[in-house]
Amino acid sequence: MNVHGKPTRTIWAVDDGVEIIDQTALPHAFVVRKLRSVEDAVRAIGTMQVRGAPLIGATAAYGMWLAVRADPSNGGVTAAHEALLATRPTAVNLRWALDTVAARLAPLPPAARVAAARAAGDEIADEDVAMNRAIGQHTLALFRAAAARRTGQPLQILTHCNAGWLATVDHGTALAGVYAAHDAGLAVHVWVDETRPRNQGAALTAWELGQHGVPHTVIVDNAGGHLMQRGRVDLAIVGTDRTTASGDVVNKIGTYLKALAARDNAIPFYVAAPSPSIDWSITGAADVIPIEERDGEEVATVVGATASGEGARVRVAAPGSPVANPGFDVTPARLVTGIVTERGVALATREGLAQLFPERVPPTGR
Repeated sequence: MNVHGKPTRTIWAVDDGVEIIDQTALPHAFVVRKLRSVEDAVRAIGTMQVRGAPLIGATAAYGMWLAVRADPSNGGVTAAHEALLATRPTAVNLRWALDTVAARLAPLPPAARVAAARAAGDEIADEDVAMNRAIGQHTLALFRAAAARRTGQPLQILTHCNAGWLATVDHGTALAGVYAAHDAGLAVHVWVDETRPRNQGAALTAWELGQHGVPHTVIVDNAGGHLMQRGRVDLAIVGTDRTTASGDVVNKIGTYLKALAARDNAIPFYVAAPSPSIDWSITGAADVIPIEERDGEEVATVVGATASGEGARVRVAAPGSPVANPGFDVTPARLVTGIVTERGVALATREGLAQLFPERVPPTGR
């Protein structure tokens, strides 16, 4: 996607490390940082300099490369795997990427592991781009069908959190179809949930849509239902941090409420899910998935910029009040109209996903 008119990815390897866009600096500054060690990669994921399930996976894969450059032994690989896995417990792409790289390295002698880890990281990054491009084309078909039912007005799309290219290596998941539609000349307008407490919608989604020239409007999280009631939303589409094999969707906190409002107003609610975001091991209740509890300061304070452009953190909660900060919620499959994958659109059911990914269907049970 474009940054200041230049095609840009969120992460890329260079000879002496891995460069990333520091998403904690956006939208007020565009900062590229270099990761030189596995400790840098752990910190980048944990502090959300990189975030979004697909990008977390790619960063973890490159983190393994950084780790084996320093220590290619079995102990070094295991320690790096454990440290990176502990950073974010909810997104399934993290474990998938780490296990993929570890399996690639296991049969190799230490001397061959550095090159193999770099190659594995590059492949995971390139595969993410290809999957997201395909998701964009499948979503574009949905958008064209929805637009055909309009009377010449822009298609009104609501999204939550940031599932654009900043959450991936490129293109995005939920927003991949938005970019494909915009580039194809289909008129679209995106309602951007601010997405408290970290404001990934207002800060990141709005920034990247603006960089690409896509019409959009930032709204408070609680405005989505109102807009749906007034007929100002044609469809909703979000990303996912983990989707079960039976179609339940774990995504940024607040997604469930949007799905409820969409159902009440007969508005299609889609989820964009590249296959590494699908946890094929869970076919029963999604309550087995750990929901990350983040630091309460994210809720009690807010980060922004002053009139002079200086960054600032200010307190909005009453001093001394306890704060809870669950990072994700579960949207039951019954509220999901369809799951858009790189292979097409599936019903949010075990059977629907199995039709697209027959080779991944687990045995019955959790």
